[in-house]
Amino acid sequence: MKKITIAIDGHSSCGKSTMAKHLAQRVGYVYVDTGAMYRSVTLFALQHQLIAPDGSIDQARLQAMMPQIKISFRLNPETGRPDTWLGDQCVEQAIRSLEVSSHVSPIAALPFVREALVAQQQQMGLEGGIVMDGRDIGTTVFPHAELKIFVTASARVRAQRRYDELQQKGMPASFDDILRNVEERDYIDSHREVSPLRQAPDALVLDNSHMTIDEQNEWLMEQFSRVAGQ
Repeated sequence: MKKITIAIDGHSSCGKSTMAKHLAQRVGYVYVDTGAMYRSVTLFALQHQLIAPDGSIDQARLQAMMPQIKISFRLNPETGRPDTWLGDQCVEQAIRSLEVSSHVSPIAALPFVREALVAQQQQMGLEGGIVMDGRDIGTTVFPHAELKIFVTASARVRAQRRYDELQQKGMPASFDDILRNVEERDYIDSHREVSPLRQAPDALVLDNSHMTIDEQNEWLMEQFSRVAGQ
């Protein structure tokens, strides 16, 4: 099979990363979670007091500090999957907090943030053999990807999944707060000026509202085999 580029886009909390990680591990591809990259920038901004209590962002300082933000993915030997690192700190759990979730969409909408991270993402995928998920992979980062998937699910289903995930990790969570956050992120992601969330014309749509993880994984593997085996 030829090595292809796989772009998986979709709404927040719809299971894109879980699907993408599983597929990459199964077929021996490199996996890149672009959402984790934007979350890492958001965490950096919070750690450096660049986001005010009212949600406003000190854009000038953040832009000046962007060269300091070093994001990498390192294989976790226990899980067999990559963890997100911000500098020398593993932030895989910290970037999944509701606080980060509440601020990531405005950070991700900043043109200078997107420009910097898209350039990194494109460099990562130059040779194919990569699975990348996010909001604009099939439209902006890899418009010529051989396989594009657009994943969606109802807002309530996505909020419930996020709530359950946080509960399992022992992190405080309110379903109503999470649902509100999911709906707000959908609006911001879809209406931002730079690389808004939208389905690429040649993307396959997967509504996984009522699918199990195993069913999603098998469906995705079928699409991979169909395209990569051509």
